[in-house]
Amino acid sequence: MKKVILIFTLLVTTLAFAQNKNEKTSIEVDGVCEMCKERIEKASIRTKGVKSAVWNVDTHELKLIFDARKTNIKIISKNLAAVGHDTKEIKATEEQYNSVHPCCKYRDADVKKDHEGGKTKGN
Repeated sequence: MKKVILIFTLLVTTLAFAQNKNEKTSIEVDGVCEMCKERIEKASIRTKGVKSAVWNVDTHELKLIFDARKTNIKIISKNLAAVGHDTKEIKATEEQYNSVHPCCKYRDADVKKDHEGGKTKGN
């Protein structure tokens, strides 16, 4: 009986330490179109530890599920900036921003206006 209790205790302890460390969060990422969506999601997913990344074109919300033991919001934001997209945490440099397609120049008021209401010029 003692062995059964010991094995059960070890099993419960092991399961407690092997808990899922996935974290869910959302961040705002600047962009204007479906091309931006693809780039943002791809850069997020390529970040080690990111399990899921879904960006909404209308709200600019990036919903993430990631392993907090392997990455964090700052690292994800750096990877987004590297492909030219601003977050609240980190802004893309001019060089990074200029690497995006002309249709995706979300800092340009005319481009933003062209994309309002589902209109996607240049896409």
